[in-house]
Amino acid sequence: MTVTVFRQFLREALFKLGKRIEIFTNTGSRTNWKVEKQASPGNLQDVEDELGGQFDSAPMILAVKISAKANEARSVGICFADASVRELGVSEFLDNDLYSNLEALLIQLGIKECLIQFDKAEKDKDPELAKIRHIIDNCGIAMAERPAGDFGTKDIEQDLARLLKDERSATLLPQTDLKLAMGSAAALIKYLNVLQDPSNFGQYQLYQHDLSQFMKLDAAALKALNLMPGPRDGSKNMSLFGLLNQCKTPLGSRLLSQWLKQPLMSKEEIEKRQQLVEAFVNDTELRQTMQEEHLKSIPDLYRLSKRFQRNKANLEDVVRAYQVVIRLPGFLGTLEGIMDEVYKDPLDEAYTNKLRSLSDSLGKLAEMVETTVDLDALDNHEFVIKPEFDDSLRIVRRKLDKLRSDMEKEFRNAADDLNQEENKKIFLENHKVHGWCMRLTRTEAGCIRNNSRYQECSTQKNGVYFTTKTLQSYRREFDQLSQTYNRTQSSLVNEVVGVAASYCPVLEQLAGVLAHLDVIVSFAHCSVHAPTSYVRPKIHPRGQGSTILKEARHPCMEMQDDIQFITNDVEMKRGESSFLIITGPNMGGKSTYIRQIGVVALMAQIGCFVPCSEAELTIFDSILARVGASDSQLKGVSTFMAEMLETANILKSATNESLIIIDELGRGTSTYDGFGLAWAISEHIVKEIGCFATFATHFHELTALADQYPQVHNLHVTAHISGAESNGTPAPEAKREVTLLYKVEPGICDQSFGIHVAELVRFPDKVVRMAKRKADELEDFTSKHEDGLGLQYSKQDVEEGSARLKEVLMKWKDDVKGGQMSKEEMIARMRELVKADEKLLANPFFAAVKVL
Repeated sequence: MTVTVFRQFLREALFKLGKRIEIFTNTGSRTNWKVEKQASPGNLQDVEDELGGQFDSAPMILAVKISAKANEARSVGICFADASVRELGVSEFLDNDLYSNLEALLIQLGIKECLIQFDKAEKDKDPELAKIRHIIDNCGIAMAERPAGDFGTKDIEQDLARLLKDERSATLLPQTDLKLAMGSAAALIKYLNVLQDPSNFGQYQLYQHDLSQFMKLDAAALKALNLMPGPRDGSKNMSLFGLLNQCKTPLGSRLLSQWLKQPLMSKEEIEKRQQLVEAFVNDTELRQTMQEEHLKSIPDLYRLSKRFQRNKANLEDVVRAYQVVIRLPGFLGTLEGIMDEVYKDPLDEAYTNKLRSLSDSLGKLAEMVETTVDLDALDNHEFVIKPEFDDSLRIVRRKLDKLRSDMEKEFRNAADDLNQEENKKIFLENHKVHGWCMRLTRTEAGCIRNNSRYQECSTQKNGVYFTTKTLQSYRREFDQLSQTYNRTQSSLVNEVVGVAASYCPVLEQLAGVLAHLDVIVSFAHCSVHAPTSYVRPKIHPRGQGSTILKEARHPCMEMQDDIQFITNDVEMKRGESSFLIITGPNMGGKSTYIRQIGVVALMAQIGCFVPCSEAELTIFDSILARVGASDSQLKGVSTFMAEMLETANILKSATNESLIIIDELGRGTSTYDGFGLAWAISEHIVKEIGCFATFATHFHELTALADQYPQVHNLHVTAHISGAESNGTPAPEAKREVTLLYKVEPGICDQSFGIHVAELVRFPDKVVRMAKRKADELEDFTSKHEDGLGLQYSKQDVEEGSARLKEVLMKWKDDVKGGQMSKEEMIARMRELVKADEKLLANPFFAAVKVL
């Protein structure tokens, strides 16, 4: 298996399939194998080098321990870690019977793997454990079961004392009072094996995570708002992360992923981010210089720091850290050149002051590298100590330089002999397999074939590698001398790497500042380069104000090719229009409309500009969604059951500051049961919860809620029916054409045009005709059985018209009783009797019945 294929396999197994990996090595005999490396989705420490490349989000791992006693609220204790930055977070909270808070926390933290307590005897008997398994599975998180003994807290204080930076006794930490969380911490520390590596001692930080500091999102909202890319997403713009991720560094991409799952709840913090975004939106030169010149060249500083901490760093890593340090004055110069003075203070507070301080702290590192490392050798991709440091190094360096000039001479001779232009058609390169050799472009390679002076090494995509006997002898000598040089300089290299490693905390602080800057610049880039520029939304304090969006758009939808997005206004006012019911045709844009409200709210709370012409929003404490449950059958849950579970979760989690998004409800059961549930749930949200909510439905009867509650507002998506009427007469069904306008207007739409959608997807004509005929029959049937006409006329007209019609029918019955009349005569007699009764003819209810 090649390195590339192995890397691809590792990524697929860990990130997409959520599997654990064990890598074995042979210790001599054929049967003697031992585990050398282990990895799981939340613990990548052993295989970081093998994985290579960048990760979109940090490998977060969490352990959970619960206490559920009869008739009491459930207590949940969790501990989570990102081993790459050496942080442990703990939290303990009360939860409902559906564990809504735990689900929100798993999403907030972007957890990749979850440890749960496992007891063989109790495995199938514990209903609480089954619920937690379901939540973890629903969030797409890998699960690892650990024995109950791992969650014991006997040694936890001693373990924490060894791991934490703070020298004080771990018993003094307030977090140690959280007994359930400490049990989770014990299991996590054991699972990650952090105590086996002495380099971890005194390096970790412990902090308490507050669940309420960020907006809560449930798993359904994560899918409904398309926050993160899914396995089936073709274009990167199909997810909000893909759209907003114009970050130039892996640090920025990871922070953006975290921000999307942790929207802010503080108006001040949101406005701070908005002001920084505005600075880069208004100053094009500042934004472009930052993206194209400065951020582009920043490596993954967290991973670099990790290599130093684990004693895996080499001179190349020291040089990479140095290259970041020498670019900091460029960052500072660009930030200080801001055109508008209004933004100077916010930029100084967020970036300039911090970068200046960090640049000063790292100045000594830059000096050391410039003094000790041969920076001229970097051009040849060689990372070596300057030869001036040691006499033997100087001698070897002189020999190496002589060999380089001899190789150059041989290269020029070959170029002349083959009549090829140097460094355009023929090149001298240090190949990773063949060492120093020459390369010809594939088009020119014919000139060395059948020429005994040249030996071909390999043919690759970029050309043909070859050598000569003379160059081969130079290369062998060069390799031997290089090894001698490396052996001689190794102790000096270790010293340099050791000194550089002491700067790890400063490099990690720098990584945090640059990641923040990268995400803010990315927001500004997206805001400016959207088909229509985004605007800065006005934010109201929690629990106050309305949500009003002018010409709102769905950010991902408008980026798709060949789409001219139709904008729509949104008006959600407390007490006036807080509950929106949207009816209208299939494919008319109902789902897009309600989802874009959620997406805009989330974008506003992460500090980004929003796709509207004008926007004001209140701060939501959670976005809860009920949308399609297509994959629930695979988990042994019916579609309707999944729908009810999601809805139960919403009703238990929502507060009066939540935003609820419901896209169809009650479809998986009979029409009457489904409508009854939809009505009851809507009424509960309006009366009991009182939060902002949007409900897209095909139950047109649900719109009657607006007659009972003033805060319910009916909207519909419009459709144009061409040829619907001609000279006042309905057009034949075949000539009717439905054009969806995707515009949301006030009022009710009482048709769904489902048959029109069937026509669009090329259903057989016979099936479509039969469907239309059956629909017409059902409409006739319901109109006869539901006395629909009675709703259109006053009670007096209906009663009077019915009574007079009954009299006429009784008279007609007496007249035709003998059976002497033919069919035509009977009809003629009926017409005479009707014409003779003027009051009956004047009755509006009878006039409508006569038309039928």
